[in-house]
Amino acid sequence: MLEKWFNLKENNTTAKTEVMAGITTFMTMAYILAVNPTMLAAAGMDKTAVLIATALASFIGTMAMALLANYPFALAPGMGLNAYFAYTVCGAMGYSWQVALMAVFVEGLVFIVLSLTNVREAIFNAIPLNLKKGVSVGIGLFIAFIGLQNGGIVVANSSTLVSYVDFTSNFKTAGICALLALIGLFVIAIMYIKNVKGAILFGIVITWVLGMLCQAAGIYVPDAEAGFYSLYPALGFTDLTAIGQTFGQCFKLDFSGVHVFDFIAVVCAFLFVDMFDTLGTLIGVANKADMLDKDGRLPRIKEALLADAVATTAGAVLGTSTTTTFVESSSGVAAGARTGLSSVVTGFLFLISVVLSPIFCSIPKLCDSTGSDLRRLPYGVYGDKHRVHGYDRGNSGILMPACNAAHVQHLRGYCDRRYLLCHHQCRMR
Repeated sequence: MLEKWFNLKENNTTAKTEVMAGITTFMTMAYILAVNPTMLAAAGMDKTAVLIATALASFIGTMAMALLANYPFALAPGMGLNAYFAYTVCGAMGYSWQVALMAVFVEGLVFIVLSLTNVREAIFNAIPLNLKKGVSVGIGLFIAFIGLQNGGIVVANSSTLVSYVDFTSNFKTAGICALLALIGLFVIAIMYIKNVKGAILFGIVITWVLGMLCQAAGIYVPDAEAGFYSLYPALGFTDLTAIGQTFGQCFKLDFSGVHVFDFIAVVCAFLFVDMFDTLGTLIGVANKADMLDKDGRLPRIKEALLADAVATTAGAVLGTSTTTTFVESSSGVAAGARTGLSSVVTGFLFLISVVLSPIFCSIPKLCDSTGSDLRRLPYGVYGDKHRVHGYDRGNSGILMPACNAAHVQHLRGYCDRRYLLCHHQCRMR
């Protein structure tokens, strides 16, 4: 049955690999269950309702991607788009969240039309192959930097924008979290070099367990006001009746105070950001998985884009911001995902989280950073299929340190006093 639906042998994968990869993808995306409700609460929406809507929209979108396109890409309400929803449309522009949801709904309908009429596919195919490879590298760098940030390994600096964390300062909060993230990454690197299946997933779980042990021993001390929460999984169930506060509310709005041109501008903003965000993610992750053909085209791109459009429309009805393809899908691809079976696993985990969200929301950010493909994705996107700037891609023991050095060496420069002196002298000129 699975072979018939997902063509596992044709894609050189197995059901076990796909299941492990699907769990890995979910673990690296689970933060959205906690972050999105917090973001949209700023627009006046109920947190529990948004949490349920987020999980259901992710389930619908990811399952649509699996069944329509047979790709290992997971979908969820996108970061950045939710901030625009809450702080620009509902905040600066002063519109209600119902109006914002209607704008997302209209955007989804437009996306469906564009997907069915091959417009989005034509845009994807019009992008030159070299540019697609560049996008892939850019996504690798982006994921690596986000992983460093979520792990607390790099922090903001007023002089250099970014620098290393001070491990000794606030060791029982920021310091120990950054150290645990590094330990987790080291564990992943060792297991990956040893060809351990599910290395990323095991790294996430091991890091989480170590974090709970540190909390039990008093090495890690939660500080909710500073953003450091308990690492113990919270036991409880979600109030499913809360979804009624957002479901279908996009159709219950008063247009009397809405300026037509402002509404069109909002729809276009959602439309274009989501369009190129999705295209960039599909390009980067598909290129990493060697899914692009010799002309740089992605087979079944129409179905993939249609799944994205359907997810956005469904998400608006449920009560959440624009749902889009997540770049964290690259972690599943790194774990071996090649078919929609991994997306089915990820989708069902999102469905389960509707009821058990307190447990899934307790996955700490340091674990998210461990599984965010910080090691694997940048290593996979540099250069061509077989070699990375002169290094043999098959030798992980050589290639991982090389690519890590390429990412981290500029951070050392930011921390170097001579660089700071030069930096300030140049600014004074």
